[in-house]
Amino acid sequence: MLSALFHRSAASAADFTHLRQASVELRNVTKQYDAHTVLNGVSLSVEPGEVVTILGPSGSGKSTLIRLINQLESLSGGEIFIDDKPISQLRGAALRQLRSRIGFVFQQFNLYAHLTALSNIALALEYVHGWNKAEAERRAFELLEKVGLAEKANAYAAQLSGGQQQRVAIARALASSPQIILFDEPTSALDPEMIGEVLQVMKNLAHSGITMIVVTHEMHFAREIADRVVFIDGGDILEVAAPEDFFTRPQHPRTQRFLKKVLDPLHQESSL
Repeated sequence: MLSALFHRSAASAADFTHLRQASVELRNVTKQYDAHTVLNGVSLSVEPGEVVTILGPSGSGKSTLIRLINQLESLSGGEIFIDDKPISQLRGAALRQLRSRIGFVFQQFNLYAHLTALSNIALALEYVHGWNKAEAERRAFELLEKVGLAEKANAYAAQLSGGQQQRVAIARALASSPQIILFDEPTSALDPEMIGEVLQVMKNLAHSGITMIVVTHEMHFAREIADRVVFIDGGDILEVAAPEDFFTRPQHPRTQRFLKKVLDPLHQESSL
């Protein structure tokens, strides 16, 4: 049961207290692909060190929203601020510097198949951030220890389970000590029995100082770990609330229907 995950202390709980903090603010952010509008002028503020989960049906704009934060997608309108500094016009070295402050964990792990777990983490430190090889590998091993995979340092992706690969991906995202980390449905590609080990690492990371924005379908994680829950549908943010309020007293009718579908799937209405 995933619920047990949030009520036990991990024997090897990670220490991420050295990480720094940053605020994120979206102001009237829009995103369009030709005639298709994905985000309709959304606004959201995330405080330094806060854990915010973003929920919503498929195609609602959740993933697009977080991809805009580190400029994996370009804005169509509005502005995003990191520590009160606008980012939409950043290019070249300035954009690379921004991305070094923001870790991103994807659905599909995106590990290099020809590299070991250690090298997957050390690569960017050495070739992007200019660390020497010994320092980069030392940092990579330290992070593998923190996600419980020190013994897999020399394993290749094909030798790792899906959950282990995603834990390596989280370690890689943390390598440059980012101030913000973004998760785009990090458990959606995992077998059910592998989900808990990834959520445990995320739980250890939460409230350690780093700002976390998590797109997820894991309702228990959102309820137990988040400071706030954001519900988005049709490109609009319809509700933002503390987890207890969101799950027990949702205000927007669309949120109520969504939660009924997700939390009580055997007694759902005929349509959303």
